[in-house]
Amino acid sequence: MAASPKARANAPDPDFDWRRIAYLVHVSRALDKLEETKLVPEKKVLYQFSARGHDMAQIMLGSRLDQPKDAVCGYYRSRPLLLSLGVPLEDALGSGMGRAGGYSDGRDIGVVFNYPNPRGAPALPMCGGVGAQYTPTAGWAQAIEYYRTVLKDRAYEGAMAVVLGGDASVATNGFWSALTIATTQKLPMLFYIEDNQFGISVPGTYQTPGGNIARNLESFTNLHVISGDGTEPAEAARLLKMASDHVRGGKGPALLRLTVPRLQGHSFQDTQTYKSEELVESEWARDPLPKLRSYLVGSLLDDGEWEAIQAEAEAAVETAREIAEGRDVADPETVLSNVFYEGEMQQLGGQWTHGYEPPASTDQPKPEGQRINMVTAIRRTLDHELEINPRVLLFGEDIGPKGGVHAVTLGLQDKFGIERVFDTSLSEEGIVGRAVGMAMAGLMPVPEIQFRKYAEPAMEQINDCGTMRWRTNNRFAAPMVLRIPGGFFKCGDPWHSQTNEVQFVHNPGWKVAVPSNAEDAVGLLRAGLRGNDPVVFFEHRAMLDDVWARRPYPGDDYVLPFGRAKKTREGSGITIVTWGAMVPRCEEAAKDVSADIIDLRTLMPWDREMVLDSVRRTRRCLIVHEDLQTGGFGAEIAAVVADEAFLDLDAPVSRLTMPDIPSPHNPVLLNWAVPSVERIRAKIDDLISF
Repeated sequence: MAASPKARANAPDPDFDWRRIAYLVHVSRALDKLEETKLVPEKKVLYQFSARGHDMAQIMLGSRLDQPKDAVCGYYRSRPLLLSLGVPLEDALGSGMGRAGGYSDGRDIGVVFNYPNPRGAPALPMCGGVGAQYTPTAGWAQAIEYYRTVLKDRAYEGAMAVVLGGDASVATNGFWSALTIATTQKLPMLFYIEDNQFGISVPGTYQTPGGNIARNLESFTNLHVISGDGTEPAEAARLLKMASDHVRGGKGPALLRLTVPRLQGHSFQDTQTYKSEELVESEWARDPLPKLRSYLVGSLLDDGEWEAIQAEAEAAVETAREIAEGRDVADPETVLSNVFYEGEMQQLGGQWTHGYEPPASTDQPKPEGQRINMVTAIRRTLDHELEINPRVLLFGEDIGPKGGVHAVTLGLQDKFGIERVFDTSLSEEGIVGRAVGMAMAGLMPVPEIQFRKYAEPAMEQINDCGTMRWRTNNRFAAPMVLRIPGGFFKCGDPWHSQTNEVQFVHNPGWKVAVPSNAEDAVGLLRAGLRGNDPVVFFEHRAMLDDVWARRPYPGDDYVLPFGRAKKTREGSGITIVTWGAMVPRCEEAAKDVSADIIDLRTLMPWDREMVLDSVRRTRRCLIVHEDLQTGGFGAEIAAVVADEAFLDLDAPVSRLTMPDIPSPHNPVLLNWAVPSVERIRAKIDDLISF
């Protein structure tokens, strides 16, 4: 007998697998219950965030991610989404318990997840910082467009990037930066905002005026805004289809705000005393699980089938518990691995996972033509790598028609087009964050930060990028080359003349290059562009057009390995360790002295062996750098020399640096603060006569 028109109208949307949705909601509830009643009290799980109330709509969202080039990035309450992508339940539990295997091998909090997903859309590595998920997702969305429109890869047709965030996260820099990127570029990106009206205990009205980000963004250009109730199965299904169809249809980004109740505290420890009893009761009255039961039982399922699904889910969780508890803790010594690429390829991220093979190279320069300045050398290297590798993209503020404020990228947009060399909005968070997403999608991004000091707003993304390989235990990586001009030039000031390279050395997972001349700049930049790790590439402003720094172009195949210092002068009386703009000053200061002058060229890694071998022979060590003295990288070198070559020394290890002050603006003040030839020579004389 055919169903009546009324029954057909009330039938669950056939575009959703409702049995699987019901099963996964029950799985999510069973996982939460197990953790809250057993694993947390037993101290087997230390961080627990319930997804009750958020779960149903999240699982429905995950069911819409059915294209392999899709990607999604969530936050700490997004486990239901992971379940919908197919993450093994024993990993979902075992990761929370910090056991071997799972998301990170016990290196990261279990709710800070990742999932390469060999069978479909990956869950990109989330971060511990609220709002940090937005700009990498925008980068993945821009990569989709690049593959589709520039590389003509039809596999990316209709793909989209989805980011999840709570209502509190809409106040963060990351949210607004990603919104700007997605709307100005009309990217295939879906912002999925779960609005439970609280950021831990802070009401949503403190995050956005009126507590409704969708209403506030209704007139935002190039953004399709949708809002509704995430606890009603039929409404959630309709809105999810509407949002995903809009993005997949090439109409640009969409923002879907679904109201959901947070049925437990922010975390297990949160007792929600800031909520009234009436509010808590009203939230439980909106529990989506009973609503889902009412929606399905009688139309698609009967009572027995519903109960069987629940029993199946609970049994699966119990089996997963047994497997997870049977896993060991990882060998503690293994936490030292996978800070950098060690020869075993990551599962996702970087051009190497897409079949890229570096061209043949040499570490021996083959000088060509006249001496060129560092600006020309860097530009020529970028030009060549853009020419031979379609995955390379350059972007940053003013790097397009203007060619950058230092003219390094001059003419490259004219040659390679706006798709590959492009300007960005004024947001360092957005510049680096989108580079992370592009890198994970298999491109080789080359973002530029105009001046070293301007990197501060991007430090969260820089840190998260560097630790990605380690904290996912080699599941993901985001190789890139982050170009940063810095240091003094003619004059100084606190905003454009900072060096502070040591801050990046303190971000695990980044290689750090500090070339002093054109030849080294070519070799180190090309090593980064063809490598499989993120690289910070410092371009010292004073050396970009310095006569001393000019060298013949060393050839299109020249690659300088990181961690290999160079002796610019050899002698026996003292070892001088330096880098960047201090190298020519040290050479001038030591011109009448028998000295080993070592240009480190890279700070991470640095050439400990060359320094120690030299110090053991000369028996004296002077370290000269432009950065501040307290906590500067020279302190690390001094400590290593003292630890490993103390008995070989005839004089104390000495440092000459900037004082612990910002860079002064007036040239007279600057030249007094920066190590000068005269002050370096005085230090050399003191040590030799000690």
